[in-house]
Amino acid sequence: MISFTPLLAEGGLVYSFLQSTIEGKIVLLALFLGSIFSWSVMVTKIRYLHFAKRQSERFSALFRRDRAPLRIFEQGLRFEGSPLYEIYKAGCVELCFQLLGSTEVDETFRDRLETADKINPAQMRAVTAAMERAVGEAGLKLESQMIILSTAVSGAPFLGLLGTVWGVMDAFGGIARTGSANLAAMAPGVAGALITTVFGLLVAIPAMFGYNFLVTSVRSMIVQAENFAAELSSEIEHRFVEHGSRDPRRHLV
Repeated sequence: MISFTPLLAEGGLVYSFLQSTIEGKIVLLALFLGSIFSWSVMVTKIRYLHFAKRQSERFSALFRRDRAPLRIFEQGLRFEGSPLYEIYKAGCVELCFQLLGSTEVDETFRDRLETADKINPAQMRAVTAAMERAVGEAGLKLESQMIILSTAVSGAPFLGLLGTVWGVMDAFGGIARTGSANLAAMAPGVAGALITTVFGLLVAIPAMFGYNFLVTSVRSMIVQAENFAAELSSEIEHRFVEHGSRDPRRHLV
């Protein structure tokens, strides 16, 4: 049977951990907690973005198949988790308020909608503003907790470097006190100091890849949300906005 005790005694992460100081172990604990937070954010955000994308695809397929801006809202269909649906709902609620003076959907909704007068451009601007607010809220929701990953990417290496510098300082201080400046006396302290930098990089590197992937995905979904808001605004304007006729006398001025 192979024994790993000599290997651990001669070097490696376990040996370096055993040789690290109390301060180094505190830094390692902080890095371990940061790693847990960063991985939990990455897994949670990836799952949430996947769910939001799937819900948005379902909503987009139904919306573009019907091409009736208020049909989904009238039917009471819900697509929870979809940023596009939240924008759609905000626009429909404001549109119904401008058209009917009420956002209630009941058995008379279709009749009231057919007999309602079209809205003017000023009222349409209120509908557009409601959708723009929904786009902003969707963007904030998509970008939430990303600060944890960016902090892990930028802060973990520096925290590891702090532990290394502190450990090396203690190692040289110990050598100065004993007066023995040989490699055997320096190696354990330096090995214990370097482990914090290693762990800092182990925290930062996965967080960097996860952060870049999530930022790209979030930006793509925000652009998709902005494009949908513009598309919905155009649909509403074509069907429900009364621009009025131009006064021919203006051309004579």
